[in-house]
Amino acid sequence: MVRNTYRGKNVTASGPYSHAVEADNFVFLSGQTAMNAETGENLQGNIAEQTKRCFKNLIQVLEAANLTLDDVVKVNVYLTDMNNFTAMNEVYKTFFNEPYPARTCVAVLALPLGAEVEIEMIAKRKA
Repeated sequence: MVRNTYRGKNVTASGPYSHAVEADNFVFLSGQTAMNAETGENLQGNIAEQTKRCFKNLIQVLEAANLTLDDVVKVNVYLTDMNNFTAMNEVYKTFFNEPYPARTCVAVLALPLGAEVEIEMIAKRKA
């Protein structure tokens, strides 16, 4: 099987994975953290800025696949501290309109590169 993959402009990978892989009409976006930006900004301790950077990275991957946030059907959010849930949500809601995609948000012990939030998405192409 040949994988149809996409790479976001100005987005790095912190391991051996594709930024996104297409299967049928679905595009599965790998998790992005603030630390995956090529600018190498240190945003630790500021969950709002980290969340914005996650979305900027994800939007670049979506654009590479000729998709937008309106095509997103599922989002998974990983937080290293659930005390950051409200601040993350305040930023999150500025990127989507109702009806919102389905979403899961879970706490994890740690994330790669010292990130405090990681976001992954699934998008669906219009038929």
